[in-house]
Amino acid sequence: MQHDLTQEVLLEMLPYLNNEQSRRLQTVLERVTVRYEISAAKRPAPPSDSLNEPIVTRFIQAKRVEGCSEKTLTYYSKTIEAMLAGTGKEIIRITTEDLRGYLTNYQERRQISRVSVDNMRRILSSFFSWLEDEDYILKSPVRRIRKVKTAESVKETYTDEALEKMRDSCAELRDLAMIDLLASTGMRVGELVLLNRADINFSERECVVLGKGNKQRPAYFDARAKLHLQDYLASRTDANEALFVTLRSPHTRLTISGVEVRLREIGKKLGLEKVHPHKFRRTLATVAIDKGMPIEQLQQLLGHKRIDTTLHYAMVKQSNVKTAHRKFIG
Repeated sequence: MQHDLTQEVLLEMLPYLNNEQSRRLQTVLERVTVRYEISAAKRPAPPSDSLNEPIVTRFIQAKRVEGCSEKTLTYYSKTIEAMLAGTGKEIIRITTEDLRGYLTNYQERRQISRVSVDNMRRILSSFFSWLEDEDYILKSPVRRIRKVKTAESVKETYTDEALEKMRDSCAELRDLAMIDLLASTGMRVGELVLLNRADINFSERECVVLGKGNKQRPAYFDARAKLHLQDYLASRTDANEALFVTLRSPHTRLTISGVEVRLREIGKKLGLEKVHPHKFRRTLATVAIDKGMPIEQLQQLLGHKRIDTTLHYAMVKQSNVKTAHRKFIG
């Protein structure tokens, strides 16, 4: 009961004390309450106004200032709100056990993968770490929840033959230019559809893309992509500033789903499995590593904030590991 009383007092005082003051108060309460026998009153505690909504709003605002996209902010918000509804507690009273129970029940109820559960854990870790930094809580309850172990699956890449088949099957100049640009730059599909004609520098064979967190970076394409892009743009009769537009009038900017559907259609026609935009990005990363590109340069090329992310993309072929062993070790 002494422990429960100490925790109750600390939770009530959290909005008014910083971390150091809260730690000192905890030490004093533990030293004093141990001298007394304490029993709980049989009357309910008076209700308090929930701090959940304003705290979540402040967290989302902080993430927006950091440069997170609206799509990411929506994902953060929905994940946190679902957790609060699932635990039924005020944020400052949530414990590690509450979160473990919530994640376990959520996975069993929704039948989601371990990867999805770990994504939720990472979001909650970011949220509670922010609460700790902002002195809403003494210690993040997610600290003791370890990373969820997931099976490392080898992601597929396009073979040279598959890429050539896709190029040969293109009946539209737009599709050919689109495939070449994805294959030679490794840009994200979201970056592709945001490109304008004015963003392309044909003399330098480069373009400026707007990546995650609204960060700009240069992307480079090869001579084949240059020629096919020029042919495609020369064939257009519309005045839309977008680099890629729909085939039918009024020729609006191509969307992410539009690119995905088109590539799936091409793959289905050729009998190729899992044809999607992101696979071009993974293929470029793997080829670059196999040909000896330093991982730091590949990180810059792909626009990754952390090098760990780049390593997940690059699937090093076992034959190259054997060659490297003979070269460097014997």
